[in-house]
Amino acid sequence: MESVLVGIEIGGTKIQVVTGDGNASIIGRQRFAADLAGGAESIRGQIAGALAGIAARQTITAVGVGFGGPVNRATGRTCCSHQVAGWDDFPLRDWLSEQAACAPVAVENDGNTAALGEAFAGAGRGMTPVFYVTLGSGIGGGLVVDGSIYHGHSLTEAEIGHVRLNPMGDTLESRCSGWAVDRRLREYAAAHLDSPLASRLDGEGGESRHLAKAMADGDAGARAIFDETCAGLALGLSHVVHLVNPAAVILGGGLSLIGEPLRSGVESALGQAIMDVLKPGPSVHLAKLGEDAVPVGALLLALNAG
Repeated sequence: MESVLVGIEIGGTKIQVVTGDGNASIIGRQRFAADLAGGAESIRGQIAGALAGIAARQTITAVGVGFGGPVNRATGRTCCSHQVAGWDDFPLRDWLSEQAACAPVAVENDGNTAALGEAFAGAGRGMTPVFYVTLGSGIGGGLVVDGSIYHGHSLTEAEIGHVRLNPMGDTLESRCSGWAVDRRLREYAAAHLDSPLASRLDGEGGESRHLAKAMADGDAGARAIFDETCAGLALGLSHVVHLVNPAAVILGGGLSLIGEPLRSGVESALGQAIMDVLKPGPSVHLAKLGEDAVPVGALLLALNAG
């Protein structure tokens, strides 16, 4: 049978299981919506089924996984998930190895994994250091230096989503994640039913996907939320710049689909938030790999694990 690598993304909204070749290029994909009601047990069932299907046709040589929360790399156990119940202290590495016929498994959090993918095959290719921030259901980060993920002293690192923006305890994640921005836009639209934003909403969530067009229509309230989001992201990223001075900052995750307005807004605000000697600051890029950032990074982890 053909030998393949497997890369897995376990996120707060979606699960992806991909197969890849020896160059960590994706050759097959299965995608599932995360079952928040069923929790981790339901998600594990989805992953087990996907791996069984792959193993029936191909030989799994190694598995890499990007998990949506902090992990213990030494033991391969998840610490927790801030979006999905049931992942506290779960032996993810050992469980996946059992599902994949005892293949070696490498486990990282999804921010690190996406950073690796973007640094090798995406917007950060050829640059170092590269800092990646994912703006999805939560906010995560990852730092890649000279081709390797930077690891801190224990358990986790680059947790930019938990940087506090003020003494009241608001964090970057609580104010600027995709879910947080969607909530603010939804509340604004409900209070301003005659606004351009409200006229575009369809009640299906993902309000931020309408943000750029609402601003183009002259929606001052939507513009204010956007400007506050860019300023908050820039404040959080300014700490990264002052401490690490990366060559590039890459914006990924669902909120980054706002596109060029978000990239340029964050880059401009970041240039104003850093000390003069570091100006103009790192280049700011939109993630190039899109929803492939974590799976490609996971395949790179598998390549090294095998």
